[in-house]
Amino acid sequence: MQPEEIKQLAISVIEKESASVAHLADQIDDSLPAVVQMLLNCTGHVLVTGAGTSHAVGLRLAHLLSCSGTPSLFIHPGDSLHGLGGAVTENDVLIALSKGGETAEINYLAELAKNRRAKVIGFTEKPDSTLGGLSDQILCVRADPNVDPYGMIATGSSLTNSAMGDVLCVVLLKMRGYSQEQFGETHPGGAVGKKLKSIKEQENRN
Repeated sequence: MQPEEIKQLAISVIEKESASVAHLADQIDDSLPAVVQMLLNCTGHVLVTGAGTSHAVGLRLAHLLSCSGTPSLFIHPGDSLHGLGGAVTENDVLIALSKGGETAEINYLAELAKNRRAKVIGFTEKPDSTLGGLSDQILCVRADPNVDPYGMIATGSSLTNSAMGDVLCVVLLKMRGYSQEQFGETHPGGAVGKKLKSIKEQENRN
């Protein structure tokens, strides 16, 4: 490919992915407040699971939920078949990410969670899937079908699902009144920690 072709392809990828994320605004319905309320009412941990690219999206979501004041942990669906499922309690909420809703190990964990009286949120494109049937609430997220190469390599669709996860984080942060100071207690390290320390020192001088 020539340099100009590479640049045009790059622009095309960005435009497609941006459009897929923007179309999420049309997908917001009454299921979102119901999902948010279930997470807000959770007295245990929010457990997040996913396989493949959804594993990466789930890790990101669990981390950002914790950063936003909702205690959350990622639970590996494969390891749940080898004892890790014992971490699930009736006080927890499981967010299960699966595009098609038919991933065996994820559905096993969702069924285990149901049997332990935990709540299950299905984060999927297919509400009528096996995962959908196991879920107490469904967050249906549909990425643009043309956003991924071959319709299978989850580049743009993973970004779209991550954006919906960001919606959950920001809404919950606002509803909890989770402050910058509270966030600072759990993030003293790195550049963010230094910035928060500088802000606190400036406030103390004033």
